[in-house]
Amino acid sequence: MWIADHWKEYKVLDTSGGEKLENWNGYRLIRPDPQVIWKTEKGAQWKKPNAHYHRSSKGGGEWEFFDLPDEWTITYELGQGSSVNMTGTGAEEAGRASAPAFSHTLVFHLKPFKFKHTGLFPEQAVNWDWFSSLIYKKKQERGGDPVKMLNLFAYTGGATLAAAAAGASVTHVDAAKGMVAWAKENAASSGLEKAPIRWLVDDCTKFVERELRRGNRYDAIIMDPPSYGRGPGGEVWKIEDTLYDLVVLCSRLLSEDAFFFLINSYTTGLAPGVMAYLLEAEVKSRLGGTVTSDEIGLPVGNGSLVLPCGASGRWMKE
Repeated sequence: MWIADHWKEYKVLDTSGGEKLENWNGYRLIRPDPQVIWKTEKGAQWKKPNAHYHRSSKGGGEWEFFDLPDEWTITYELGQGSSVNMTGTGAEEAGRASAPAFSHTLVFHLKPFKFKHTGLFPEQAVNWDWFSSLIYKKKQERGGDPVKMLNLFAYTGGATLAAAAAGASVTHVDAAKGMVAWAKENAASSGLEKAPIRWLVDDCTKFVERELRRGNRYDAIIMDPPSYGRGPGGEVWKIEDTLYDLVVLCSRLLSEDAFFFLINSYTTGLAPGVMAYLLEAEVKSRLGGTVTSDEIGLPVGNGSLVLPCGASGRWMKE
């Protein structure tokens, strides 16, 4: 498992009864988590949270607030220590993606909104560290020439900022106008307001199709698709029906000097091997390189437990 264990201002304190207790830079939140099927005893630290999201038996849910600001921030130190932390398989890849020779403080604005989210998925930090070190290395090899990266389903910009901080020129695409505005706010707080980032509100598949017609190519691609969603024009996205076709299109967007492709998924039941097979079939078969996949996770409490938080597939070419 690839573990996001470099956070200093975020921590999963405990898990039990379908919920996780988290510390977000001093504020304690209780949120539901479908992976937490155990019912261990909840200690005193569960008492007096700053907010609690209650899942409804009819679907969805709502927040109960006790003492939480409308908005606050959290930071992540990019480029600290090893760029890949894992248990089990993948040690060879960890050796290739060594610690980056740069650092940057990323600042994210947090606020609770519907569907239990805060605007950040902390487990993605393990991917940020991995690809930012690759980007930095590639740009050094090119003597400072640009590294072009496409970030699809880009949300509030965690991956975009990590890539830009490492020296990439990023095209950030998300169907939600509010998410793109939020990402711009995070970029400004992170000192990246002047970084070469194109901010686009668009349906990801339609954008990729237009890029192919325009002849544009990218050195790296990241996608973090939802299980289900709608584009700005009402386009329906169902991951099991449309992910493969999008990967096929994106594989054609890769430049001759492309060096990584990352797929992440939170869809329950979609195994890491699924992402690996997509990348093997549509990218490695044409460009060579290596493909790895695994669950990503967050340490809980003293680290004796790791909470699974989805899966990632990675293609990399030396």
